Amino acid sequence: MSQRELADAVGVSTGSANYVLKALIEKGFVKLGNFKAAEDKRRYAYLLTPKGVAEKAAITQRFLARKMAEFEALKAEISALKSDLNQNE
Repeated sequence: MSQRELADAVGVSTGSANYVLKALIEKGFVKLGNFKAAEDKRRYAYLLTPKGVAEKAAITQRFLARKMAEFEALKAEISALKSDLNQNE
């Protein structure tokens, strides 16, 4: 996937995608490498570093915790609504 394709997929400009990729490289979450087999040596591979994988896992864990809390709140709301319905019958 090219930077242009990545930018289109997430709805930002190519310049913005480039800016974010550079920032991720500076933070050590992503590393840049060349495609060894590519004829065009200007093509690069963006790879998650171990630090990037750990950050991705942490983000995923926070997301799951947030979704589980939302799920529990919905279950409680449904239970309360059912209880109200039963009392009104």
